[in-house]
Amino acid sequence: MIDFSHSVVKAEQVSKQVKAPEGELSLLTAIDLHVQAGEAVAIIGASGSGKSTLLGLLAGLDNPSSGSVSLLGTCLNQLDEDRRAQLRAGKVGFVFQSFHLLPGLTALENVMLPLELTGDSRAKPQAIQLLEQVGLSHRLHHTPQQLSGGEQQRVALARAFAGQPQILFADEPTGNLDQNTGQRVIDLLFKLRAEQGTALVLVTHDTELAKQCDRRYLLDNGRIVPDTTTTPEA
Repeated sequence: MIDFSHSVVKAEQVSKQVKAPEGELSLLTAIDLHVQAGEAVAIIGASGSGKSTLLGLLAGLDNPSSGSVSLLGTCLNQLDEDRRAQLRAGKVGFVFQSFHLLPGLTALENVMLPLELTGDSRAKPQAIQLLEQVGLSHRLHHTPQQLSGGEQQRVALARAFAGQPQILFADEPTGNLDQNTGQRVIDLLFKLRAEQGTALVLVTHDTELAKQCDRRYLLDNGRIVPDTTTTPEA
């Protein structure tokens, strides 16, 4: 059951400009976007359309040039980098196209890490349970280099859902995977999301994947509009 009573992410008139050799380049213009608790929202767009830039702003990994972003009820504009990290700790999960696992840690240690950082005394059993849920109970003590791409992304999923985050940001989570492996990862992503009631902001160029979300937006030339070309899956 989606709780539409409050926004976990709110962007209001968010714009982003960067300096380029040819002058100032506008990446995003006057973005308005609200994501409710438990809701899945897809942001669709071609490569270079600004999807990852927008995701970084929504998650507080970067600052907008103008406008405001609120995450979990707190305005990010008023926080420095350390306080943003404190806000995200244990409440926000991430899944990236390139996995971002720590190479010197095993699968189990990678999943335990965010739990340990929040002082969770049950980090190890919870991490083991999550890895079992994604079908990797036989890979607990393998490092990322010993895992396939699909296995690495499943470890990343387990890590992202550690601590039962209120919101998960996913940036092209199947971009480095073949179609069959990617579908398995997506099935797991939506299964874990449903079990935990986690809100999801998914950046993708895959319209079929976007159909699984509650709402879809198209990002084109730095502006965002509701996507009317796809319909929700039954």
